[in-house]
Amino acid sequence: MNIRILGSAAGGGVPQWNCRCANCEAVRAGSPHVRPRTQSSLAISADERNWFLLNVSPDVRQQILAFPALGPPAGKERGQAIKGCVLTDAELDHTAGLLLLREGAPFFVHCTPLVRRWLNRYFPVEQLLANFAGPAWRDLSLDHPSEIPESSLVVQPFEAERHVPRFVTEDVAADGSVIGLVIQDLKTGGKLLYAPCVGSLNGPLLSLAKEADAVFLDGTFWSNDEPLRFSKRTSLQMGHVPVSGPQGSLTWLAGLPAEHRVYIHINNTNPMVNDGGPEFRLVKDSGVRVGADGDMFVL
Repeated sequence: MNIRILGSAAGGGVPQWNCRCANCEAVRAGSPHVRPRTQSSLAISADERNWFLLNVSPDVRQQILAFPALGPPAGKERGQAIKGCVLTDAELDHTAGLLLLREGAPFFVHCTPLVRRWLNRYFPVEQLLANFAGPAWRDLSLDHPSEIPESSLVVQPFEAERHVPRFVTEDVAADGSVIGLVIQDLKTGGKLLYAPCVGSLNGPLLSLAKEADAVFLDGTFWSNDEPLRFSKRTSLQMGHVPVSGPQGSLTWLAGLPAEHRVYIHINNTNPMVNDGGPEFRLVKDSGVRVGADGDMFVL
């Protein structure tokens, strides 16, 4: 299985257009220590011909141009190698990019029934796309794995958090509101765990991560109180387990047997995006990677 980090940042990217935090200003100033980052998404393939997106960010056009393997095949005037998308939630940062795929060839969208219902009610991307590429929508079940068409890949979702997007007016989140994914290549046995939004280190995540060859984990905030600089909610209240501290994920992630342990979905304010800083060095010295746009992995 080939894995490409298309976007490693949380919503807004780095730099975020309305932010003057140290990291955003460093990118604008051309610092060699803070790289620009687009919004969170992965591309995976079992054959390097048919590719599948894990979440589709508003930066997907830029991400495709930066990775020509997703664009028109050689010798064809038009076309795409993107065969489908798998969504972990209904957040706009992970779904708005579907609209930018509207003029391409037909593809499929895997998501839970709850995410599909929320999108149809509040952000009717399915209805809009039906007049363009007309993707086929397929339900993901928490109870059994699903085959990814045109590949040797199967995906098993698991519950990562119960969280309601800000644009959804329903009060209570239910099963399938925020999921993680375990994707296995049946030809090679390689197993990827992808969880860009994790509110706690819970049972399914803890057990499934022990069996994965690569773990791509929510690294949104460095500390629980980091978002209080611009919000009234802490990291945990926003549905993101922090990297550091007693409730943080770093010690646990560093202790996993996976060959690749990678933080993704990193907020622009997170100090570990500065590769000259102590937070970055602590993560690296722990055997964990701070994921960046363009990073490639093979399982």
